[in-house]
Amino acid sequence: QVQLVESGGGLVQAGGSLRLSCAFSGRTFGTYTMAWFRQAPGKEREFVAVIGWSGSNTYYADSVKGRFTISRDDAKTMVYLQMNSLKPEDTAVYYCAADRFSSPLQRFVPRYWGQGTQITVSS
Repeated sequence: QVQLVESGGGLVQAGGSLRLSCAFSGRTFGTYTMAWFRQAPGKEREFVAVIGWSGSNTYYADSVKGRFTISRDDAKTMVYLQMNSLKPEDTAVYYCAADRFSSPLQRFVPRYWGQGTQITVSS
């Protein structure tokens, strides 16, 4: 069974940066596409970023493109989300997600989810 554990959340001022980490275990990491989603208070969960199993392909939500970067370290079975130029509207619980999937990344619907980590961006 796939297990995902996020870390790195916290409180940051607008314009600041944070890096989220997600530890993957339970299956062969290199065969899994990994993604980040987020859910703000009173809103539905939304897609943030995804990286393919090979690490060569990524796709971002328009709202974070150019500010956030998703990456993976297969040796450490970790996926990261580097978040720069944070805005108050980025405040949400961020979830790591995974599944075996190929393409297109825009249609990624994962089955496995972490417990989430809170990001709060103050103005």
